[in-house]
Amino acid sequence: MSAAPAGASGAAAPAPLSGGALAMGTLALSLATFMNVLDSSIANVSLPAIAGDLGVSPSQGTWVITSFGVANAISVPLTGWLTQRFGAVRLFTWSVLLFVLASWLCGFAPTLELLIAFRVLQGLVAGPMIPLSQTLLLSSYPAAKAGTALALWGMTTLVAPVVGPLLGGWITDHIHWAWIFYINVPFGLLAAGITWRIYRHRETPTRKLPIDSVGLALLVIWVGALQLMLDKGHELDWFHSGEVIALAVVAVLGFAFFLAWELTEAHPIVDLRLFTGRNFLWGSLTLSVAYGLFFGNVVLLPMWLQQWMGYTATWAGMAMAPVGLLAILLTPLVGKKVAEWDPRRMATGAFLLFALVLWMRSRFTTGNDFTSILIPTLIQGAALSFFFIPLTTLTLAGLPPAKVPSAAGLSNFVRITAGAMGTSVATTLWQDRAITHHAELVEHLQPGVPAADEALRQMQAGGLEPGQALAQLDRLVSQQAYTLAVDDVFLASAAIFLLLVPMVWLTRRPPRRAGAAAVDAGGAH
Repeated sequence: MSAAPAGASGAAAPAPLSGGALAMGTLALSLATFMNVLDSSIANVSLPAIAGDLGVSPSQGTWVITSFGVANAISVPLTGWLTQRFGAVRLFTWSVLLFVLASWLCGFAPTLELLIAFRVLQGLVAGPMIPLSQTLLLSSYPAAKAGTALALWGMTTLVAPVVGPLLGGWITDHIHWAWIFYINVPFGLLAAGITWRIYRHRETPTRKLPIDSVGLALLVIWVGALQLMLDKGHELDWFHSGEVIALAVVAVLGFAFFLAWELTEAHPIVDLRLFTGRNFLWGSLTLSVAYGLFFGNVVLLPMWLQQWMGYTATWAGMAMAPVGLLAILLTPLVGKKVAEWDPRRMATGAFLLFALVLWMRSRFTTGNDFTSILIPTLIQGAALSFFFIPLTTLTLAGLPPAKVPSAAGLSNFVRITAGAMGTSVATTLWQDRAITHHAELVEHLQPGVPAADEALRQMQAGGLEPGQALAQLDRLVSQQAYTLAVDDVFLASAAIFLLLVPMVWLTRRPPRRAGAAAVDAGGAH
């Protein structure tokens, strides 16, 4: 399962690891993945503190998130080309070390401009880490055990976004926001050291390739424009803004030119021909849409809890934390059985569970207590276990070892982009539906309506001035409106998960014996 370059697929794959080397290698690669994914969400709850310390507005502070996302999205699909040029082990190790350096610089940044510059560097070097950790893990396990490798890898990828806000909130509240970056230093150095010691003799073949400078430039243009549009669209009122329209035009035209160029280039920076494989096409598409739904709702729930239910950042994180319980318990079972069971059935079960969880959340009211909010989150852990590993298995099934790094990088790129789109769509839809519900509720609270008059009378009897009573009533109406709106988003997401089930069955089942290895020919085309 060596990540050999194109044209070297005949090279013998290294023997699987065993014993302590396998355990330490898995730990190091999982730790690096966890650190990377954690950093994409840990800064979210720290933005007010960062903006205050650096003397900028909260809206300016969002560039701390945007800059990382744009740089990361650009670098992820370059993984395949970089791997062929430098080797998987060397590229992964240097990516981790540079990520550590960038994290350390972020913590020391005295101005917003420098912090953004260091976050761009951090995002750029972080790109190859996730797909290469996946590739190296697959090469460490025998074919029949590759499901276990994907299980461990998938668990870190899905639990980290949930832990991020909880850990980031605690660090910001009790230490200092800079430590959300400093915390990467010891763990990153440990992961890089162990990885190099175990894998340096398992380097993949390399070859010098011409640089597809035109493809790279077009990639930077259209991905950068798309990410900026998604990140800034809500703030600028989407297509009512000339800036958003301009970004959309640049993204569409850039993508069109990029597509035409890469499909005709002899040495493309991104191998789009992978989408000619049936399993890769439908697997990556299904995985990406599902991840966009999942990530959008992961962002939305704590926002609702903090803004309208009175939760602190720490408590909102605690409300999301139980998702890891069943994930940790069931993921090893899924990894073991994915080679025996039909991954399409497993993914179908995951989507049905996601739909159930989101339907339960669509019935939330302002009267829900902490326990009732935890129950769907706990169930969601089971859905996560049966979601990521089977879909990743289906996506990579049938690809030769030479194509695995490129395929992993491209599928992760599509997934990350879908996550950004899911977040933007979910938050925008939430705001729009809240405005609609607010208008409908206010119609029933006009002066002269007995319920409105009685509520105002009781508030004034409690000591509020008339203006204060009106403001309090408006706050209560807004709380109900945003709760009804978040219920709408949850219900729509549940319906889309049900619609995704048929897409899973457009893929072919991988060979039973090596289903999780994703390297047997004949499963993806």
